[in-house]
Amino acid sequence: MDHQGEFRRAALELGIADDEISRFNGHLRLSIGLSAGGGGRVVGQLGGLPRLPVGMTWPSAGDIPLPLLLCVDCGALPRIDGFDLPGDGTLLFFVDQERDHADSSGRYARVVYVPEGTDTAVAEAPGSEVVREPVDIGAELAAELPLWLQERDEDEDWHEFWEDLEWDDMSPFQQQLLRYMEHDLPHLDELRALAHDLWPSGGAIVIGGYADDEVIGHIAEQTLAGREKAGEIPAIPTARWPSRLEEERHRLTSEWIALAREARTYEEYRTSFVIRHDDLAAARVDKALSVTGFEAP
Repeated sequence: MDHQGEFRRAALELGIADDEISRFNGHLRLSIGLSAGGGGRVVGQLGGLPRLPVGMTWPSAGDIPLPLLLCVDCGALPRIDGFDLPGDGTLLFFVDQERDHADSSGRYARVVYVPEGTDTAVAEAPGSEVVREPVDIGAELAAELPLWLQERDEDEDWHEFWEDLEWDDMSPFQQQLLRYMEHDLPHLDELRALAHDLWPSGGAIVIGGYADDEVIGHIAEQTLAGREKAGEIPAIPTARWPSRLEEERHRLTSEWIALAREARTYEEYRTSFVIRHDDLAAARVDKALSVTGFEAP
C-alpha cells in the first residue's frame, strides 16, 4: 500500500502545501505495533517454544541458554515502504535481559532468521527458566517521528526536551533544528496530528520505526570515540563534545532502524534490537545490536 501517498492526499485536503508535506514525509516512519488480543490475524508469539531449523541448538551465551522473547512471521506482517524486512520466513529474538543489561557486549542477545521452506522442529527447552508463557500477538501500523519532532507531553518524564531551553542556551545545531521546524514545517502540529490519526497503534513491542534515542546515543558515543581514536576525525574539544555528539545522533537516526523494541515500563527490563538499513535488506540479522534498559521511578 502507498502509505506516503495516502498521507499526502489527506494532508492536501487540509490545505497544506505539497512541498511541506514532502519535507514532513521525509521524517515520517511507519512501524508495526504488536499486541496481544484484539481478535485480528495472528502474526507471531511472545514467549513459548521456538521452531528452529532441524539440527540447530537453542541459542545460548556459552552454557547459558537465552530465553525466547518473541517470534514473528514476516510474511504475515504489514508491508511498509522503506522497511526491508524479509518478505517471508520467521524472525526470532532471544535475550537474557538481566545479563544483557549488565553486559553491553551483546553476547546475551541473539536474532535468528529462519527462511521460508527451512525444515524446522519445535525446540526442546534447555530449562523451564528460559520458557515464558506463550501469548499470540496481532499487528497494527503506527506513525513515528524522530524525538526532536515529537509533540511535547506535559506528563512525559522519560527525557528532557531541548526545546525548553532559551535560545542563547541552545547549541548552534539545536538552533538550526528549531529554525527548520519553524520555517520549513509551519504546519507541524497539523501534520503530526494527521499522521497519528491515520496510524494510531501503540503495541507492547514495536517492529520498525525509529531506534530509541538512548540506543542511538550509545552508538553515537562509540562511533565518535572510535573515529577519534583511529585518527579519522580531529580530536573533539571537551566543550564541543555534547554538540558534536548530538549531530552524530541526528545523522545516525537515518542509518539505523529499530528491528524490535519493547515499550517503556517502570521497574521492568526492556530490550531494543537495532540494525542498519543495509544489513536488514541483506537479511544479516546477526548484525543487529541489542540494548536492555531498566527504568525505575
